[in-house]
Amino acid sequence: MKAVIQRVKSASVTVDGQVVSEIGKGLCVLVGISADSTPKDAEFIIRKIMNLRLWDDPENGKKWDKSVKDLDYDVLTVSQFTLFGQLKGNKVDYHKAMEPVKAKEFYSQFLTDLTKAHPNGRIKDGIFGAMMDVNIVNDGPVTILLDSRDK
Repeated sequence: MKAVIQRVKSASVTVDGQVVSEIGKGLCVLVGISADSTPKDAEFIIRKIMNLRLWDDPENGKKWDKSVKDLDYDVLTVSQFTLFGQLKGNKVDYHKAMEPVKAKEFYSQFLTDLTKAHPNGRIKDGIFGAMMDVNIVNDGPVTILLDSRDK
């Protein structure tokens, strides 16, 4: 599994001109599921999403000390199979991405587990398989790349 984590001031997903999800301060996470992703990979990505220290703590003056969980911020996830694209000349091949039916189930379980890790309605997502417009207002910008196999 791969994830592109961006610290945002706000983010939203629009499908067919309708906003389907939006968040305030928090993280926008693009999630890629490989053909060989396992629940252990999802567990690793979830743990990192929840615990990465990406915000300052103004109370004690510490830089990069607080996580989305510490601050009770939002998380917007977007399924993105293109994270497993590989170039073949000028064409992109997606054979390393999980096939859509299995990926939808896997992503659904990922969202369930992420929601358990960060309840209170703080987890939002797009629409699996839809063409989505993802709008973000980057905070920093701060972007972290994760690959569950690079533990």
